[in-house]
Amino acid sequence: MSDSDSGLTIPKEFPFPFEPYDIQKSFMSKLYACLSTGKIGIFESPTGTGKSLSLICGALKWLRDLQEQQKKELESLLDNGSSKGNKNDNTTAEVDWISEFVQKKEKEEKLEKIKQEQEQIKKNEDRVKSFRKKKIRGGKRKRSKLDDDFDDLMTTASSDIKKAFEAEMNEIENGDFSSDFENKDDELLLLDCESDEENKECRSEDENGGEEHITKIYYCSRTHSQLSQFVREVIKSPYGDDTRVVSLGSRQNLCVNDAVRRLRSLNLMNDMCLDMQKNKKSVRDKDGESAAKRKNKGGGCPYYKREAIEDFKDNMLMDILDMEEIVKTGKQMKACPYYGTRFSIPAAELVVLPYNTLLHKGTREACGIKLEGNVVIVDEAHNLLETINNIHTVEVTGAQILRAHSQLTQYENSILSNLIKFFGGKTEMSGDKQFIGKPETKLWSVNNFLFQSKLDNINLFEVLNYCQKSQVSRKLHGFAEKYQQTEVDIKPEKEKAHSGVSNFLKEITQKNENQNVNSDVNTTKFSEDGTVLRSPMMLIESFLAALTNANKDGRIVVSKQALLSQSSLKFLMMNPAVHFTDIVKDARSVIVAGGTMQPLDEFKDQLFHASGVTPEQIVEYSCGHVIPSDHLLAMSLATGPSGVEFDFTYQTRENSKLLNELGLLLSNICQAVPGGVVCFFPSYDYQRIVYSHWEKSGTLLRIGHKKRVFQEPKKASEVDHVLAEYSSCIQRSRALSVGSLTGAILFCVVGGKMSEGINFSDELGRCVVMVGMPYPNIKSPELQEKMEYLNANFKVAEDGRKPGQVHYENLCMKAVNQSIGRAIRHRGDYASIILLDKRYGKPNVASKLPSWISKDLQKMEKYSSAVAVISKFFASKK
Repeated sequence: MSDSDSGLTIPKEFPFPFEPYDIQKSFMSKLYACLSTGKIGIFESPTGTGKSLSLICGALKWLRDLQEQQKKELESLLDNGSSKGNKNDNTTAEVDWISEFVQKKEKEEKLEKIKQEQEQIKKNEDRVKSFRKKKIRGGKRKRSKLDDDFDDLMTTASSDIKKAFEAEMNEIENGDFSSDFENKDDELLLLDCESDEENKECRSEDENGGEEHITKIYYCSRTHSQLSQFVREVIKSPYGDDTRVVSLGSRQNLCVNDAVRRLRSLNLMNDMCLDMQKNKKSVRDKDGESAAKRKNKGGGCPYYKREAIEDFKDNMLMDILDMEEIVKTGKQMKACPYYGTRFSIPAAELVVLPYNTLLHKGTREACGIKLEGNVVIVDEAHNLLETINNIHTVEVTGAQILRAHSQLTQYENSILSNLIKFFGGKTEMSGDKQFIGKPETKLWSVNNFLFQSKLDNINLFEVLNYCQKSQVSRKLHGFAEKYQQTEVDIKPEKEKAHSGVSNFLKEITQKNENQNVNSDVNTTKFSEDGTVLRSPMMLIESFLAALTNANKDGRIVVSKQALLSQSSLKFLMMNPAVHFTDIVKDARSVIVAGGTMQPLDEFKDQLFHASGVTPEQIVEYSCGHVIPSDHLLAMSLATGPSGVEFDFTYQTRENSKLLNELGLLLSNICQAVPGGVVCFFPSYDYQRIVYSHWEKSGTLLRIGHKKRVFQEPKKASEVDHVLAEYSSCIQRSRALSVGSLTGAILFCVVGGKMSEGINFSDELGRCVVMVGMPYPNIKSPELQEKMEYLNANFKVAEDGRKPGQVHYENLCMKAVNQSIGRAIRHRGDYASIILLDKRYGKPNVASKLPSWISKDLQKMEKYSSAVAVISKFFASKK
């Protein structure tokens, strides 16, 4: 982390779209101080307290003050420099000339840096102003021409012509200048970058245009919808009119070329995009081909044009656009939004980007993101540790290794052969025909795996460097794509006569003679998510790259199944700090924020302290909720209406008495609570068990008399429909007040599609019920290895518990905290939170709840006491 104490004084007031709450004022002041001193900040602000606006106004106020300070410093340094030449100093001989030289050099460097940044800011402002004038003049010229044409033709024009003119004028008024870019000459096409070195040059020259990066804020969050919501908050803020904001995304989100968009796999989209850029000069007018023929051959992307992208970049910096508006503007301007947004990074003051783009170093560098001297804000950071580990976890299956081997014969006796033999398999047979024994799962250290697989004598860094320079994965994919109807047929061992490529070419010949070609590998043509796997070499390369991590930082999970094709190798990242250290070291300041950041100790130890951050460099801020204290009822309940103890541990959770008791409690809650009730179960499996039992026992019918029952769908595409039906039912029940139905109840799963990002505000979530404690599977080899790693590398907790056990508990409580935070969403909201399990009464469990919940948590041993409190709470709100 750079030493960047800017010496700025914390302002007494911050620009805000309305009178901020006291906790928002405190949040912004603490944030400003943290950025000013260049420290690490951990900020916790419950959902509904205006966290996003506080981040925006606090951070952008600091950036504006820093820019103003830099202007003053530049003027001061320039003044001092000019006056120094006229000053007669008789004490020069007494001054240490070495010290004077060093001070002078530092002063000159600082002056030059500030001067460059201010010049770049001025240049960007002038460019945007010029583009705005150009856009207005262009629109006026086009409108004037159309008006003249319209006047000439109006008297004799048909109704169809009149409509066409009117449509064209409407497009101009709406800012559509696409026709200006339709007929650009081919010489405007950007050249393709082939090798790794050429890629770097291309990024430097084309994407960033040689521009100096100004000081900026990088804001990242988990999903594109969260990023779009943040951008809309920026627009509504006092900084919405004069802040240069850029939103980054993947090709899946930003590509506007239909030929690329229709591909289901991001890897395939990336490949096709790069292929369409390749050898454009050789494609141009080759053999007199028509433009239509070249287009059909995929000769180039019509949106990848230098001048159009430059204009798109200026448009991006002129107006704040969310993701949908960026794509729409790209289509109108016939310019690529994916590259246009990356071109805009140097001049931007606020760059909005998804987690993966920031946390993966290769992606970060490919996008031209420079963290030096800039601020990083990671929002929704409660699962940051797990996110970093997941991004750098790589899994390959036996089928993918076999496919890559058959396509890449130069590795036949080395890496891929060794990986196949490690499973006990053979390279000459289809993976679907090789039975390799009983299923088993083992964990290996990186060094042991390399030794056992006989890869320890191979320099993987050289192999990866060769793969990158030769672009072998892209070329293999292109080869497989060309013959996509014919997969590699791996012959039985007795027919072993040809190499993989020979068999491939032989099958191509056979296909020409006879279309009825047999393929033993077709069963692995698609992955579980439907992604085409014709060439899995990119995944193999990622796995090999993972093996270059330090031995202590990773583990290999070897999962052997009965069939080789179903077996897999999985690299697990144990130490997230490895991939966060560069961010902490390079950035001026790093802020991690979330609605609930508890428990903090594990976060600080595994991410920041392990990255070299001292405790003195960390600033912590946690605020309460904006709601009045009487708007939240939080309780843990140990027993049900019949006195049955709520013990939802794995050994007892399927007990019929316990399931009946839970059903009776929910029936009573539905009687007392108006509107919507959201009930979270620890897993889909347990939700299914409970639901099935209640169907047979009649409990669902009893609940249904008061609340219509909904279940969280397993398909993500059905979530919106279920939520709409749930909301509509509650609104109808409240409006009509007909019959006994008072609302609806929604059964959800912790960690599922509705435990994060869904707002159950007001009537949608008057009560949130948490059934049991969602501990992960303790028997999981991956979890056990993680716990052992923590026990070996981190100190024991103050209460004597091992770090692995603390981590196990934290995984559970972080999931609980995300789920129960779905209810209270704004100052006027109110809700009850009921935690059903006797373990919630333990101090070490309750202490890991968000502070705004734990401080008022009522621990109820008996149901009779609880029901009275619940009834009184909702009666007071009527």
